Formats: sequence, structure tokens, C-alpha cells
Amino acid sequence: MSEKKVVKITNHIYQPKHEILPRKEAEEILKKYNTKPSQLPYIMISDKAIEDLDVRPGDIIKITRKSPTAGESVYYRFVVEG
Repeated sequence: MSEKKVVKITNHIYQPKHEILPRKEAEEILKKYNTKPSQLPYIMISDKAIEDLDVRPGDIIKITRKSPTAGESVYYRFVVEG
């Protein structure tokens, strides 16, 4: 019988980079886009993509995706409890 290999989603080649924004940088982003954290798209604290990060509700996550046309695209998500 063969063993099943478990691949962590955070290490998968198609998983975009997720990182917690430091408070100061998060404030600058919110000011730049003239928005409140609650107006950003939500990401659940239980989301597998951020399971390795030490996130708390209220944090802002920066997601960097590779794009064939733009090179890189950046998205922001507001962490909420699920």
C-alpha cells in the first residue's frame, strides 16, 4: 500500500503569496484607497491559504499573484472570524 503524500496548500506552486501587512503599511494602503478595513473583501481566519500565518481578526492580508500581463498583481483582504 502506498502512503499518501500531504501537500500543504501554502507550499503549492499555484498558491499566491500571502502576508500580513504591518499596521503602518495597512494604514497607508487604507489612506491611499480612501477606504475602511471593513470595505475590503473578507478572508476567513480559517482559510487554508493563511493557516501558517499568525493572523488575527482585523489584520489585513496582502496577496501577490503572478500575472502574465501585469507581471504581478496585488490584492488586499480583511481577516474575519468565520
